Amino acid sequence: MTQYHISIALFVGFVALVAGRAAMLRRQGVKAIVFGNTDKSDYLLIPFMLAIVYTICSNAFGLPMYKPLVAPFWQTQLSGIVGIILCIIALIGLAASLVSFGRSFRVGIDELNPDKLVTTGMFAFSRNPIYVCFDLFFAGQFLIHRNIIITVAVIGFALVIHRQILREERFLEGFYGEDYEQYRQKVRRYL
Repeated sequence: MTQYHISIALFVGFVALVAGRAAMLRRQGVKAIVFGNTDKSDYLLIPFMLAIVYTICSNAFGLPMYKPLVAPFWQTQLSGIVGIILCIIALIGLAASLVSFGRSFRVGIDELNPDKLVTTGMFAFSRNPIYVCFDLFFAGQFLIHRNIIITVAVIGFALVIHRQILREERFLEGFYGEDYEQYRQKVRRYL
């Protein structure tokens, strides 16, 4: 099994964690996927995700792709191993964050049915542990694939995620008021 195949397995695990948690909440009557409900620009993430998915699959399964776009910047097994380790750490952190989030987990901003402000578990270390894990995971994917498409997609994904964090912070300030302000003063945005 190549590093590219391991990359796909890790990506499947990443999607399974998020989709599985959303499905569990759905069975409990919580609509966790509210992506795009408050701002259609949330859909900016989709092209970056599709580019990452297709590139990962192209490398692993030889799907058609213009070779200079998927050619690695450098040839080494070590960066791929480091990338796999980062992805595994990110998946563990993501799982812990999803557990910490409990019933409050949402994909997108849920202005109609927000839950309680979560400040414990992984949220005691970072106000955005899920997004930190997303960025760490995709940095690991970059180290595995190390090509121009993954580079552009990962940078674009990180910028769109940062924009989402700023939007969520404005919502949290308005909804939770002083409770959120106290939390924000104690815990950093990222790490």
